[in-house]
Amino acid sequence: MLNLMSLTDSALDPDAIAQARRLLAPEMKKERLWPVVAAAAFAAVAALALAGAMITAPPVVSQPMIDTEAEAAQPVL
Repeated sequence: MLNLMSLTDSALDPDAIAQARRLLAPEMKKERLWPVVAAAAFAAVAALALAGAMITAPPVVSQPMIDTEAEAAQPVL
C-alpha cells in the first residue's frame, strides 16, 4: 500500500511561510491629514477676506447720488 501524505502535511515551516508573506505584502499607505486641514484653512481665510472686503467696500451706485434738495428738482439725464 502506498503511504500518501495528507494535504495538510508539508515540509515547509508555516511560521516561515507566514513571515515571507508579510515581507512580500505591499506596504499600507498612510493617509495624510495635513492637506485637508490646509485646504480648509485656506477656504476659511478666503471667505473671511471676501466678507471683510464686502463690508468695507463703498456701495456701488449706477447714478450719482443727489446731495441737496435743489439738485433733486433737476431731472437726471
